[in-house]
Amino acid sequence: MQQATVHHRTMCRLCESPNVHLVLKLEPIPLSENYCADSETGKSADRYPVDLYMCADCGHVHQLDVVDSKSLWEAYTYYSGDAKGMPEHFREVAAKIIETYQPAPGSLVVDIGSNDGSLLRPFQESGYSVLGIDPAKEIARQATANGIETLPELMSHSLGERIRHERGPASVVCMFNAFAHADNLGEVVDGIRTLLADDGVFVFESQYLCDILDGMLIATIFHEHMSHHSVVALQPFFERHGLELIHVTRYPYIQHGSLVGFVQRKGGSRNVELSIEKFLQKEKSLGLNTLAPLHEFATKVGELRKKISSLAAEWRVHGTKVAGYGAARSGPTLISQLGLGDTIQYILDDHPQKVGRYSSGDGIPIVPTSQLYQRMPEFTVILAWVHAAKIIAANQEYLEKGGKFVVLCPDASIVGLEASVLLE
Repeated sequence: MQQATVHHRTMCRLCESPNVHLVLKLEPIPLSENYCADSETGKSADRYPVDLYMCADCGHVHQLDVVDSKSLWEAYTYYSGDAKGMPEHFREVAAKIIETYQPAPGSLVVDIGSNDGSLLRPFQESGYSVLGIDPAKEIARQATANGIETLPELMSHSLGERIRHERGPASVVCMFNAFAHADNLGEVVDGIRTLLADDGVFVFESQYLCDILDGMLIATIFHEHMSHHSVVALQPFFERHGLELIHVTRYPYIQHGSLVGFVQRKGGSRNVELSIEKFLQKEKSLGLNTLAPLHEFATKVGELRKKISSLAAEWRVHGTKVAGYGAARSGPTLISQLGLGDTIQYILDDHPQKVGRYSSGDGIPIVPTSQLYQRMPEFTVILAWVHAAKIIAANQEYLEKGGKFVVLCPDASIVGLEASVLLE
């Protein structure tokens, strides 16, 4: 496996201030979407930093160690359409955009980080011209073959200019679950501003900093997630780039909490809604523009690490059979940060590009989920944390036979047939 290139930023990603502070020191982790042909290759995989920093000037929370885009996206195996609930969420959002902003029939809709085209399909079905942009070349190829034209590129100012020149302005530009993935966010939004029609709207979705802190969602901290957004940091950022945040809302059922923002060209025809001021007031009341909540979060992460590491050490002493469930992108973070690398003996998953391979960093074999009942591990650690409730509900027979699930976040607990016990 080729070694990735990493560079360390010295300035804030949003406001370019050098006044950035380390707020959470974490263990380096391997790249999340790289699966290996053998265990030894997996164990020898390189690890890269994911430490969290906060800008003391604008309040933005982000990672400053940036892995090169080729290493992040070339072997990417996540498909939006396969994620439980995501296609339905995209259809709901698309319907809301069409109803609220009424883009002209047949006009251009662009999705940045479009993956398999799941967000663009409902727009296409409603008669709009659609175009996807995604640097994962194989996923982009498949999306194009399935009827959603997708450019295998990274968004940039020049690409925004090129698309506008070739296809005209976009009435809608979306960036769902990819707005946290760009290192050059300033250039990306400059490209979006260039691409947008005068009355166009840019809609983004991202993990929300409030939810990360409230829910102890350390599983969302990995190399692709370079930024952890808040309204207090984003509002002035958009204004500096000739854009205007006009509405924000939360979707609590997506990734345990996501922020959806609606943006227009600065001075556009739409009014700035009250939701902006409400979010700003709430975030400032929580001190989200200060370092204190991040230091408190770091303390809680340390406490969680002690709990899980102690449990894992006990398992190792007694030779306990332990499995992981879900070869998810969050897996390397949870395994590395919580001391589970020498404890989990195999990971259950049904993804065809993962089964039969080995996890990067720990060399743990990936086996089909049917093995849960054949092997009957005493404990199964849920690495696909977003789907914990559904995984448990779908495997009651495992609990009936004496197995136990371990949920790591938002609350660390052991779930048996009769009860769920929080780890103290």
